[in-house]
Amino acid sequence: MKFPFKRPWFYLVILVLMGGGVYAWYAKSAIVPPEQRYKIQAVEKGDVTQSVAANGTLNPVILVNVGTQVSGTVKKLHVDFNDHVEKGQVLLELDDTVLSSQVGQDEASLKNAKASMDLALANEKRSKSLFAQEYVSAQDLETALQVRKSSQAQVEQVQAQLQKDRANLGYSIIRSPVSGVVVDREVDVGQTVAASFQTPTLFKIAQDLSKMQIDSSFAEADIGAIKVGQPTRFNVDAFPNRAFHGSVRQLRLNPTTTQNVVTYDVVVEVNNPDQTLLPGMTAYVNIVVAQSKEALLVPNAALRFKPADLPPVKAADKPKKIRDTASGTVYILDGEKLKPVVVTLGITDNRNTEILAGELKPGDKVIVGENQAAPDTTTSPNGVRMRMF
Repeated sequence: MKFPFKRPWFYLVILVLMGGGVYAWYAKSAIVPPEQRYKIQAVEKGDVTQSVAANGTLNPVILVNVGTQVSGTVKKLHVDFNDHVEKGQVLLELDDTVLSSQVGQDEASLKNAKASMDLALANEKRSKSLFAQEYVSAQDLETALQVRKSSQAQVEQVQAQLQKDRANLGYSIIRSPVSGVVVDREVDVGQTVAASFQTPTLFKIAQDLSKMQIDSSFAEADIGAIKVGQPTRFNVDAFPNRAFHGSVRQLRLNPTTTQNVVTYDVVVEVNNPDQTLLPGMTAYVNIVVAQSKEALLVPNAALRFKPADLPPVKAADKPKKIRDTASGTVYILDGEKLKPVVVTLGITDNRNTEILAGELKPGDKVIVGENQAAPDTTTSPNGVRMRMF
């Protein structure tokens, strides 16, 4: 009787069986339970607030630019930065030498014109008397009347010029048009200001620093959710640990386009009773656009999670998304497998998102990430996935 131990193929079969056993043991030991492989978080109920953010600049509600209507050299300054002024208070004086001399010239011209008019009135009166006695012709009378009217018009013209030059002389003294605080002074003593083409700015006066506004620019994607009266919260670099509050006062309809990016100006009103906030500060604004109480919440990480080794799903088995609504997909553990669940999304605070509809309930565990990478695999020509060693 012959024994198979002497056949070479017998040992080959033994080696193959042993290798298969080792491979099966290794593959089984390499499988990581889903609870250990994935990061899991429970679905909870809570409050969620959605807001939009942008940067802006704090400005006084009313900022008056004080200029001059006449040219001249600054002779005297009466106020400086941060001074409180009253309406009508003198801010600055210009050198009025030229303007005063012009007024003097006009006054002299007026006296001359009045003297000419007096003479014309006397001639007119004399001509009427002589005409009544038939000593002068009607033409002489008409000439006297014309000279009197011309002299009267000359007087009125010189009076108008005198009134104008006196007004210009008065403009050499710059007065505050409103009560407020001087936030900017742009001239100094000895400086010449020219008002030939446009009015130069001498001072900037904030009427009331206890009420301010933030001029901010919001992207067109956010502007649809912003409404007048919505509460706002903002911070400034000067007080990084302090939160300030305001409300939306105006949405300006004029868009600004910069490199194909469209933004809209949103004005936020701010009470500043202690005048802590100063003009020009940069404000980081958050506007609350929606709130929901006791909402079903899932982490945003669960909505972003996509399994790397999820097996192909037939079209008939894919979860159907809800039309005309914002929807997303989360994955839950169904035994040892991942199950996709389509949900209808509500508002978000960039950490959690409200779930309006879907097969989720409080306590369900959703996948938010992986604790370790999936085993390296490759696909054979016949479509079978194989482990790579």
